[in-house]
Amino acid sequence: MAERDTSRDIDQAASEWTARLDRGPLSPRTEAAFQAWLDGDPRRKGAMLRAQAVSMMSESAQALGPDFDPASFAEPRRPRFSRRQALAWTGGALATASLVALGVGTAAAGTVISTERGEIRMAPLKDGSTVLLNTDSRIRVRYDEGQRFVTLLRGEAYFAVARDETRPFVVEVNGRRLRTTQAGFRVRKLDQDPVDLLVNQGRVAVSTPNLGGAPLVVTANTRLALSDAGHRLAEHPRPIAPEAVTRDLAWREGKLAFEGETVRQAAAAFARYSDTRIEINDPALAREPVTGLFAANDPVGFSRAVARVFDARLEQAGDRVILARKTQPSAAAQ
Repeated sequence: MAERDTSRDIDQAASEWTARLDRGPLSPRTEAAFQAWLDGDPRRKGAMLRAQAVSMMSESAQALGPDFDPASFAEPRRPRFSRRQALAWTGGALATASLVALGVGTAAAGTVISTERGEIRMAPLKDGSTVLLNTDSRIRVRYDEGQRFVTLLRGEAYFAVARDETRPFVVEVNGRRLRTTQAGFRVRKLDQDPVDLLVNQGRVAVSTPNLGGAPLVVTANTRLALSDAGHRLAEHPRPIAPEAVTRDLAWREGKLAFEGETVRQAAAAFARYSDTRIEINDPALAREPVTGLFAANDPVGFSRAVARVFDARLEQAGDRVILARKTQPSAAAQ
């Protein structure tokens, strides 16, 4: 009985195939060997997606030689949000995403900070806290002697809150208040989804008007989906693994990390960052799982990787990237 390849063996082979593909088209014989290898173990497609994601972010896939270790790229490194690092970030660039100089608007109700589609922005606040805004997001900031108050109007924001026991830091979203004296946490408010809170440092107390005023306390490495008029949910903080927290927060470095999400779910994630839309014309292809770390602003590169791994056809028509099985008629020709 043949010995089953280890995950490291598969990752190594995937990096070698990626380097080979980067050098040019495969001969019919080599293409057949590649497809046989790809179909021989269900783990290999995920390994190829990881290796090709690394290839797209490196200067050349030929650099992925025998010493390349895909494990180094399996998870994005989680940055620590010290005050010094946060301020240093304002003068640098986040990988593969646009980090622009701070631009704010002042309204009577407070200072408004926002981002456009595909933009990520770090904003230092005057108490030493920082907020990192994801694509197409908007907040309003109001500070007074009694509290530090931020309203998330739309989108997604990560707050690194400086300690102040005398002035709580409060984030209001959809009428709910998230309160802390020091924490690192992400809040996401998208039209189609319930508000989602993820805490990765410290503790955050969440107001619960339906529970007699007793707040829910969400601790590090815990997630909570908030109920509202459009999403009736049973609110239970859910512990998640640290590596899952890291994947969820990969956008802070301009990346999208997938671990078993479907191609359709990944396409929806890319749509938040670019006007280019990924269309999948085959339901089975749309359900295929994807694994890897990709540049958030490169839906075309992601689609090329999917097309190669799942033996699909890729076409571009204006701002659409169309993925289909090779046996299907061309969508652009219809």
